[in-house]
Amino acid sequence: MVTLKQLAKELNVSISTVSKALNNSEEIGEETVKRVKELAELYNYKPNKVALSLKNNKTKTIGVIIPNILNRFLAKVLFGIEREATKHGYNIITCISNESLEKEKESLHLLANGSVDGFILCVAEETQINNEIEHFKKTISNGLPIVMFDRVAHDVMCDKVIVDDFDATYNATRSLILEKRKQIAFISNIDDLSVGKLRERGYNKAVLESEHFKPLVLKIKKKDDHQKKIKSFFKKNKIIDGVIAADSSSGIISLNTAINLGLKVPKDISVIAFASKSDSYHTLPKLTTIRQHAKIIGANATQLLINRIQNIDKTDDVKTIIVKTSLVKNKSTIH
Repeated sequence: MVTLKQLAKELNVSISTVSKALNNSEEIGEETVKRVKELAELYNYKPNKVALSLKNNKTKTIGVIIPNILNRFLAKVLFGIEREATKHGYNIITCISNESLEKEKESLHLLANGSVDGFILCVAEETQINNEIEHFKKTISNGLPIVMFDRVAHDVMCDKVIVDDFDATYNATRSLILEKRKQIAFISNIDDLSVGKLRERGYNKAVLESEHFKPLVLKIKKKDDHQKKIKSFFKKNKIIDGVIAADSSSGIISLNTAINLGLKVPKDISVIAFASKSDSYHTLPKLTTIRQHAKIIGANATQLLINRIQNIDKTDDVKTIIVKTSLVKNKSTIH
């Protein structure tokens, strides 16, 4: 592969002149820039990224660690991260933790050897359950900034991007109370996650404020048969006339279960779930959703990290950006 030195020798100019010409420096005349670029193109010259990163002490690469690539929300956040990174001339390397603490630690260790300038990550389920944070602190103390999104470790001093999980669920529950629903249930299969706990608290606050009924909560474990569990819950609590689901799967199953049990939606029961636009297209009637704006979360997280990497944000104060959710009403609730 041709080098800067070879290009310089053939053109009878210095290596510095070739480098500056390729970077459109104003110090170099137009004619020289043209000659250098034409020869570089002829030889298909590509700058040595490893050498550049050693020289600049920057790789222009971001490490991204997500718990589950099959999760539509996380996939959309990843899309937002990649798009924003490209805008700023950064590449991304993505690792999947598969909700494992050990895999998360391995991914951080693997990429912290000079491959990336910083990390964007969503904390693995096992990490949250064990409340393990030392690997994050160690990475930051070694000079690699971290930005967390969605599921975050509150005791780690780093920038974060979250949604208003508590307020979103509180407001969604309030909207069903205003529909005159008398027994609203909360169904979740993400109880072990920080976001799941916040959503349940938002629901509880709205229900307890109403004074007309008590909280009715179903928590589903991974190993459970989700459909069976929800069907049994409905049969046991025939008075349910509203459902707030903490996740898309619970929302869709609740909607289908209600219809299978002969309930009319939304006449007899209303259903709201944290879900995406595309999820609502796959239900009949169309599901009312709490949208999290995943691509905006990804873009915000990337911008925060690049600011840290480039030292644009000179302060040591960490930032938390709260992305507002949207309650998008469809046919599973009364408008």
